[in-house]
Parts: sequence; structure tokens; C-alpha cells
Amino acid sequence: MKPTLHKVVLITGATAGIGKATAKQFAKNGYDLIITGRRADRLEKLKKSLEDKYAIDVLTLTFDVRKKKEVKTALSSLKGNWKKVDILINNAGLAAGLEEFHESNLSDWETMIDTNVKGLLYMSRHISDLMVKRGKGHIINICSTAGHEVYPKGHVYCATKHAVSAITQGMRQDLFDKKIKVSQVSPGAVEETEFSMVRFKGDAEKAAIYDDYVPLNSKDVAKVIFFVASQPKHVMIHDIVMTGRQQATATLFDKSGREA
Repeated sequence: MKPTLHKVVLITGATAGIGKATAKQFAKNGYDLIITGRRADRLEKLKKSLEDKYAIDVLTLTFDVRKKKEVKTALSSLKGNWKKVDILINNAGLAAGLEEFHESNLSDWETMIDTNVKGLLYMSRHISDLMVKRGKGHIINICSTAGHEVYPKGHVYCATKHAVSAITQGMRQDLFDKKIKVSQVSPGAVEETEFSMVRFKGDAEKAAIYDDYVPLNSKDVAKVIFFVASQPKHVMIHDIVMTGRQQATATLFDKSGREA
């Protein structure tokens, strides 16, 4: 058990997948956590587990990053040391649908834009202001290989992740002279998450896309996020693009089996 560092990490989308794995990674290294999401029961269960195992402090905030008023209310409620967020990890994000452009569902587009882009902006606007006032901080945005290349039927999802990449660069340019680091991590296919089930709206058969190759898992990504966050003060990593060995591009996979 490591002693708490009294450094505060805020992680959005911490109820499952990469967010949950990242919370565990930082907890075992002694960071106090603010974990957020829409499912209060999952947040409370994770809070108890991490506090009991690692003797850190965990604050839960239940809200939807898509809702500007909810974000403002939740973050304005932070008091004392909880306002001193050292690291913001904008992890909340999703893909909805996988249809050709002319057959796509407009509500899916809105959900992706509201979550992946506007939610990240709402969080970052509030927390960056607190960081600038303190003269230190680190924002890490979870992007995707989809933020670097576009693939068939991925149009709007890819657009939102390209937006994340552009926003990250713009934030870095505006904040670097204020002693704020801004980074992003861009993973390819990742299992141990709800990504595919959400994309295919609960259709388990369609979501079973990892049977014939080994993708990244949520812990792999969490370790890289921690690596980015734990660099010396003078080092700022701009972007890490990562995939499993059997993935070369967004659409090129070696599907010769999980033992390949």
C-alpha cells in the first residue's frame, strides 16, 4: 500500500472500461480521486473498493457530461482540496451506430457530438480555469486512432475524435505558458469496455468483434495514461497512438486468431 500523495485526479466516465481501469491505476499509486459518471451505484461501489484497498480519498460526482448545467452544478460543488484538481482525464466518450452516412440515425450523431466534443469542452473549460488560477495542472484527453484516420461508416464518430485532437492542440497552445500540460492518448480497438455494446445498442452478437484477434484491454490504456501523467515536470507528451499488435490501421487487422 502506497501513502496518498494528496494529488487529485478527476476522471470522467469512470463507471466502466478505460475510466474504471484508470481510476484503479492512479489509486494504487496513491492519488486521491474524483470519479464521475451517470451510474451512481457503480461509482459508490468503486469508491468503496478503492478506499478500502488503497487508503486514498475518493469523491463521486453523478452527472451527465452532455448536460452543461449538470456539469456546472457538479463542478461548482467542489470544496477545499477537491477544487485543487491536479490532473483531469477526459475519458467519457462513445460511438453510436455503424451505418453508411445516408442511413445514419441523427440522434446517434447528436449523442456522439454532445458526449465526445461538448462534454469534453464543458469539463475542460471549468477545470482549466481552476488550474490556471493555481498555476499548474495537466489535462489528458482520451482520443482514438479515429482521431487520426477516417474509416467507412465511422464518419461522425471519426469527426468527433478529430475534433478532440484539434481541441487538444488548441488547448495546449493556449495553456502551455500558464504551466498547464495538455496531452492525449489515442487507442485503437480496446476490449474490457462497453464501447462495442454501446455502438451496437446492446446487440451482443454484433458486439462480439474481438473473437479472432487480441486488441488492447482497458488496463493497457490505463497504464499509458498513467505514464503520460507521471512524467517529470519539464516533460509534456503531446499524443500517444497505441493499438494491439494485430491492428495496423483502423480497418486493417490480423484476424488469424487470439493465439497468433
